[in-house]
Amino acid sequence: MTQHIYGNTPCFLNSNIVDIHDQKQLEKTDILVYGVPWEGAVTWGDYTGCELGPKVIRLNSARYSGYLPELDHIDVLEHYTIGDVGDVSIVPTHAKETMHRIEEFATNVWKSGKFPIAFGGDHTITYPIVKALGKHIQGKVGIIHLDAHYDNHKQYEGERYARNTSFHRLYENEHVRNESIVHMGIHGPRNEPITGKYAQEVGATTITIRDIRQAGNLKDIAKAAYEIAEKEVDVVYLSICSDVLDFAYNPGGPVDGNGLTSFELLELIYEFAKLGIHGLDYVEVYPQQDANDHSSHFVTYAILYALAGKAVYDQKV
Repeated sequence: MTQHIYGNTPCFLNSNIVDIHDQKQLEKTDILVYGVPWEGAVTWGDYTGCELGPKVIRLNSARYSGYLPELDHIDVLEHYTIGDVGDVSIVPTHAKETMHRIEEFATNVWKSGKFPIAFGGDHTITYPIVKALGKHIQGKVGIIHLDAHYDNHKQYEGERYARNTSFHRLYENEHVRNESIVHMGIHGPRNEPITGKYAQEVGATTITIRDIRQAGNLKDIAKAAYEIAEKEVDVVYLSICSDVLDFAYNPGGPVDGNGLTSFELLELIYEFAKLGIHGLDYVEVYPQQDANDHSSHFVTYAILYALAGKAVYDQKV
């Protein structure tokens, strides 16, 4: 019987509903997924509606098993039990309060000791999630940031919590080692000179789409990026924006050309998870732009590749 997280929305990958405060339920669970249906200031054209992402990703995940024949026939769901803990209760008109609520919710997820996966929502959600992680471990976090854009503006039209400011907020966080932030897949003229300059000033590393292509070997460049992210930190977190993909592979995202192919992104996610990540988020899928939900379907692929990589890291395969 299909479990429903609410209404007619099934739990991710037909998993079970888990109460984050119920220790007995948590003991039976390895992976926790949750939604963050937040969209703040719209920063480009009419691309809006990413707060619908968690719902539509769940709906489309119902189609899939955990079996990946191309990855040595691994069945992810044989190795991990997934639990769906629902969505953060956001306040549509109040960014600061919503950031507080996301941080509070993420804190409970981190305390569970389970591997967390968050679905956005816009990219602002990464800030309170990583902030909560840093406080929880009382240590330093490195971040691999897969995106077309830096998302490191100091503010956007006076708004400190717009989707293109999340990494500037993380630069300011005491638990993030800026030299262990890797902005990867950066490309295109919707970036601005000041954003590349900010990244350079704080010591973050930029790996552009051209760097990836010229490296030739995805495994090698993933390892190089990971070695930067893991240096002098306690954990590495992975944050994925849909628009790191070329728009040909991401109809539910902005029209950004010259991005990663679906193969390239899945391979990078798999390699990072094999090396060891502490959690991840996948953000900025716009269902209203995506008539056939192609981008939402792809999220399930991305999560399964991440969990397949984690299974290698955990020596389950």
